Amino acid sequence: MTPSASAPTLGALLDAARAALRDVPQEALGREKLSRWRAPRIVRSGSAWHVGVLLIADDAVFATAEVLRAAAPVRRGYAAESARARAERRAEASRGGFREGETVHVGWSRIDLDAVAAGGSSGPLAVVDGVPSVRWSPAAGLMSLETYLNERIALLRQGQ
Repeated sequence: MTPSASAPTLGALLDAARAALRDVPQEALGREKLSRWRAPRIVRSGSAWHVGVLLIADDAVFATAEVLRAAAPVRRGYAAESARARAERRAEASRGGFREGETVHVGWSRIDLDAVAAGGSSGPLAVVDGVPSVRWSPAAGLMSLETYLNERIALLRQGQ
């Protein structure tokens, strides 16, 4: 389907979002790095604005996945194995060179914007009746991407 005359295009919406986010700090993108000789770590692979289920970079858009804060490894007792696993992931980011407390996005996936613009879907984005839309939760329906971006960017700007 082609966008209706009144609906902004996907590219126009993302360009407007980037302009509105220009003075909002970006967050780090990381990727896992395994080695035979070193402990697992998460290394820097870019940055993007975290806008709900989207990570909007200067030249791409990604679907979010795991979000963590880097922390130096420490030895302590854990009440649950899940707490131990989260601490290890934070330590992997620290070993990879992220600052203490820095937010890192891991496991993100690139959204195929060409497929979405052509009327298809990729990640949480799709075109519905010619309108770029987003699924903001796995259990949620689709909503207008324009409305979603406006709401999320307003919240980000309030939090500054």
